[in-house]
Amino acid sequence: MPPPAKTPSAKTESAAAPSPRTDRLDARVLEGLVGYNARRAWLIVSTVFADRMAPYGLKQIDFSVLSLLAHNPGATSRQLCNTLDILPPNLVSLVATLDGRGLIERRPHPHDGRAVGLHLTPAGETLIREAEQAVVQLETEASSRLSTRERETLIKLLQKIYL
Repeated sequence: MPPPAKTPSAKTESAAAPSPRTDRLDARVLEGLVGYNARRAWLIVSTVFADRMAPYGLKQIDFSVLSLLAHNPGATSRQLCNTLDILPPNLVSLVATLDGRGLIERRPHPHDGRAVGLHLTPAGETLIREAEQAVVQLETEASSRLSTRERETLIKLLQKIYL
């Protein structure tokens, strides 16, 4: 005959379920890495970004291109690729999509007959104006635990890595 089943005691149950203090792993090495911390912050911001930009039908790269064109009318594909560090073939399909949505248009470049300048359409101007306001708001919310000075310092420090 098998021994009677044991009912777990409070001591046994507490040993089986980790407490919040012991559930946290030692991440000191990871938390000391720039890439790890940048990625963790990016995950928070990019998730909120995706949610807030969904009504506009914009991904991060779409938003970046439209914002650059809003502030740099007539920019060329080459300039956009250099600024955003993306490959020309990737930009070609993106430009075609934005053009197909009626957000941008191509015009001859005024100084380089071989180049084409990209410009926002009125619909593109309206969309990016609203989207930029939404992104400024979401960034303010996402970085709300930082003072204005800390936020400015963080941006400058991150830019020192990639600029």
